[in-house]
Amino acid sequence: MVSRAFITGLAGLTISADERAFLREAAPWGLILFKRNIGAPEQVAELIQSFRDLLGWHAPVLIDQEGGRVQRLGPPHWPVYPPGAAYGAIYDRDPTSGLAAARLGGRLIASDLFSLGCDVDCLPIADVPVEGGDPVIGDRAYGLEPGKVAAIAAAIAEGLLAGGVLPVLKHLPGHGRAKADSHKALPVVDTPRDLLEKTDFAAFKPLSGLPLGMTAHVVFSAIDPRAPATTSVTMVSQVIRGAIGFTGLLMSDDVSMGALSGTIAERSHAALAAGCDVVLHCNGDLAEMAQVAGASPELSGLSAERAGAALARRRAPEAFDVAEARRIFDEMVASGRSASSSV
Repeated sequence: MVSRAFITGLAGLTISADERAFLREAAPWGLILFKRNIGAPEQVAELIQSFRDLLGWHAPVLIDQEGGRVQRLGPPHWPVYPPGAAYGAIYDRDPTSGLAAARLGGRLIASDLFSLGCDVDCLPIADVPVEGGDPVIGDRAYGLEPGKVAAIAAAIAEGLLAGGVLPVLKHLPGHGRAKADSHKALPVVDTPRDLLEKTDFAAFKPLSGLPLGMTAHVVFSAIDPRAPATTSVTMVSQVIRGAIGFTGLLMSDDVSMGALSGTIAERSHAALAAGCDVVLHCNGDLAEMAQVAGASPELSGLSAERAGAALARRRAPEAFDVAEARRIFDEMVASGRSASSSV
């Protein structure tokens, strides 16, 4: 199996003839799904299997299934999950219960995904919001204190792994202070490095052993005033790999987002040159996908080792009573809401 160092999207519910030809030729490492790719469960499972059949191996299939505002699978076929802040509310009342709810939430999401053949979730989030930050993170975050955020993120990751789904840690090294939405514009954070290390970066450190991570399209001017973390050699080497100590496969955030400049090919080159192992491209535009593929070499060396190590952590789900777990989970979330509203 030879793969190029990128993850691709697709345009719709099925794989078109042109996309089939592209996938055979380009050999992406993985696929990421969005709502435009989601119909009924049978359709999603068939789409995933068709993708893998075209590549000829059990390639990873990713999705953003956090809960709250970021949930690609939803009613009528899949349940609604709460935003990350809900786990934080339970944790504030009782840390043990908060971590149990987070672990159970991750396990239930994994059950939904694994049944479709989807084996990677872009979760957990370790971003620590601050007052004045853009609401793009907002209630997706688990709290405002690094230790709490890290603990809840670790519990969610445990639940995902127990359900046969690999977690993706995001957004390294932190998106919480950004005053702009990186989907639309490039955020610049002017916070001193010593404070970043005590807050934003500190939330990621305990999670450094997770198998996969995603960068932030955010400039940290105290460290590299010119390039966002995704395309900054300094940020990747000194902060993500250095100060935080992240050891897993590192993917860029979506290179089609408004925060980045240059052509799609130039963005892809820059992310890989900075130290990202793979490039993520999400919008399903075939012309852009071709640019990403052209800029992405075959996975090799340390990047290939990290990819292999990440996929080696896929495992069959542990025994699990989904109906009973969902009943317990719903009660825990409801109790957290009640406690929050009474404060």
